[in-house]
Amino acid sequence: MDYTNLQHFSSLKDALASIFGAGVNIVENRRISGGDINNAYRLTLTDGTHVFMKTNSKENKSFFLAESAGLAAIAQTNTIGTPRLLCTGTDEQKSGYAFLLMEFIGRNGQTRNYWETFAHQLAAMHQANTEDLVADRTYGFLQDNYIGARIQLNTAHESWIEFFRDCRLEPQLADAAPYFDRTDQKRASQLLENLDKFLVEPEHPSLLHGDLWSGNFITGNDGRAWLIDPAVSVGHAEADLAMTELFGRFPQVFYKAYQETAPLQPGYEKRRDLYNLYHLLNHLNLFGRSYLTAVRAILQRYVS
Repeated sequence: MDYTNLQHFSSLKDALASIFGAGVNIVENRRISGGDINNAYRLTLTDGTHVFMKTNSKENKSFFLAESAGLAAIAQTNTIGTPRLLCTGTDEQKSGYAFLLMEFIGRNGQTRNYWETFAHQLAAMHQANTEDLVADRTYGFLQDNYIGARIQLNTAHESWIEFFRDCRLEPQLADAAPYFDRTDQKRASQLLENLDKFLVEPEHPSLLHGDLWSGNFITGNDGRAWLIDPAVSVGHAEADLAMTELFGRFPQVFYKAYQETAPLQPGYEKRRDLYNLYHLLNHLNLFGRSYLTAVRAILQRYVS
């Protein structure tokens, strides 16, 4: 199944004319700060409509195709908000750039019980049916995507533990090899060989946001938490929960509410850092040695 069904245009002008009508022009193009991969803008149109646009080089249009597929998959669970997708495109009229258009989300006040509602909706997303998200298997996704600026493999597997080993830890550990000494390399190999001693298969497969930290949700037009910038796959729900604890935890009421809706399997706290090893390795491979100490500490914790 195609999880975007978005039109792809050969120019921004054609995209706006098709979506908003002939004669609609951009009257203001305001740069929005934030993000280190794509450029972001608020477009104001002739009729006062605001549109959110991301751009990158035309060679990187796959970023937006992957993002739109992930957002569409989340949206089709009908559990939690995401910005409405408008289109993708590659504009050749100037220097050439790829773009993604979405609805613009203004500054909105949070509803009462914001964090509890967020937790309940995320748990509902994790419990949604995933049968048509992976071809012929249980874990993975219909296509590869990105974690930050790095390719994220989503090859279908029948086992979650094997998927996490083959498509998450192993590629990151291989690319991190130049940072590792012999002890690091030995521990990495032992961890991969014995991963089934530390992880468990989930009670049911879950659609994961995949990169769920505080920068990847916003307050939507309804005053509730909406998910953005996904790195989706089908996996174990606790991997999403672990990521929320990596760079500063969400409020405690969030975790209490999540457990009320979808209790975690026993031993989650012992597995949490292993899930976050993937993200720390990704940061090591993207940004350098400042993440090596954290990576080593987790390797040592699981493999002495």
